[in-house]
Amino acid sequence: MNLLDTDTLSLLMAGHLLVTKRAEKAGSLAIPIVARIEVLQGRFASILKAEDGERLWRAQQYLTKSEEYISDLKIVRVNEASAEQFDLLRKDRKLKKLGRADLLIASIVLAHRATLVTRNLRHFRQIPGLNTENWAD
Repeated sequence: MNLLDTDTLSLLMAGHLLVTKRAEKAGSLAIPIVARIEVLQGRFASILKAEDGERLWRAQQYLTKSEEYISDLKIVRVNEASAEQFDLLRKDRKLKKLGRADLLIASIVLAHRATLVTRNLRHFRQIPGLNTENWAD
């Protein structure tokens, strides 16, 4: 199974040609719950920070489109195995610089023995046993 990181999910939603082609050929495709949270948080923030009516309306349209797009994807949630992985990763001193969201995503990917599709290979390759791919380049 291929799990899309937030950056790749955003590219797919924007219609990025290479990412779209790879997604069509991928077979099993899903997103970790963290990617859903991050995309929607960004859309919610755009609504709350809108400077005028035009930007507010545009932000609402983007939120609606994002919600519709994400609703068609399989969402992989935190389970007991990913919670255990998260605890293990947090103990690794080499990973202290990684953000919590990245550790959560990695935990879910590891627990499901999946491949993480991301442009952020530099961060995620530090995590032992994590399979990664970049579909955007």
